[in-house]
Amino acid sequence: DLLCARFGAGVEQVSHRLTTLGRPGARGVPFFMVRADQAGNISKRFAATAFPFSRFGGACPRWALYASFQAPGRVATQIIETIDGERFFTFCRTTPRLGGARDRADLAIGMGCELKHAGRLSYARGLDLAAPLVTPVGPACRLCERAACMQRAAAPLSRTLAIDEHTRALSPYPFSAA
Repeated sequence: DLLCARFGAGVEQVSHRLTTLGRPGARGVPFFMVRADQAGNISKRFAATAFPFSRFGGACPRWALYASFQAPGRVATQIIETIDGERFFTFCRTTPRLGGARDRADLAIGMGCELKHAGRLSYARGLDLAAPLVTPVGPACRLCERAACMQRAAAPLSRTLAIDEHTRALSPYPFSAA
């Protein structure tokens, strides 16, 4: 927000620029950035770090990127952990979609970096980065193999559904372990 005010630029423009600032000998925080709509469609993604973007579909619904639509204009922070154990500090907020007045739906901009860089960011102030509260996330639901996810929107492609009409599973798409 301070950079937006300082340079008279929008959230998306500043976020995009922050992902491209690394130079040999003057490396800043290696950010990643994603832009999505409320339906989960990702329309922009850039990374100066090894963030595991899903190549197909949206991002994990457990990521604060989507929760930011419930508090437009406010920054939501979150520490996420991917399936392979990598941890990232993320911050997300909405921004108005540019274009005609008829379609003024907001977009969400999500940014982040590896957790080891979070201490350098003002949005991480006050968080316990040594023993953080972590949200497990996966790639898009069709690629995620986290079994106990209440936010799952689709069954994983690589697993067989295990439906038992006499029991209720935590996930709407229970699947076999192998």
